[in-house]
Amino acid sequence: MHELGVMIHVVQTVERFAQQNGVTQIDTLVLQIGEAASVVPQFIQACYPAAVDGTLLQNTRLKIEITPANALCQGCRKVYHLPEHRVCPQCGAPEREILSGREFMIKEIVAC
Repeated sequence: MHELGVMIHVVQTVERFAQQNGVTQIDTLVLQIGEAASVVPQFIQACYPAAVDGTLLQNTRLKIEITPANALCQGCRKVYHLPEHRVCPQCGAPEREILSGREFMIKEIVAC
């Protein structure tokens, strides 16, 4: 489970941002995670308490927003939901461009 290491890095990034901007208390940390990201949202949620223990974020809430994994068919140009279809549901072409769903980002830091 590499999610703990990822979350420790996120916590360090948020603490650095807070220090640079004079933020002393944070209520909520909002992360945006794509359906096809290399991290598992449930594991991020589970390791969050360990990652924030003893940090500025110790008493914060974590909110995770899942972004859909969408692809653009290279054949007919239809946009479709990738987890539901391995090939284009319109024309059956396997060639696609992934438009979204790989994201992992800090979307929002809600200060008190």
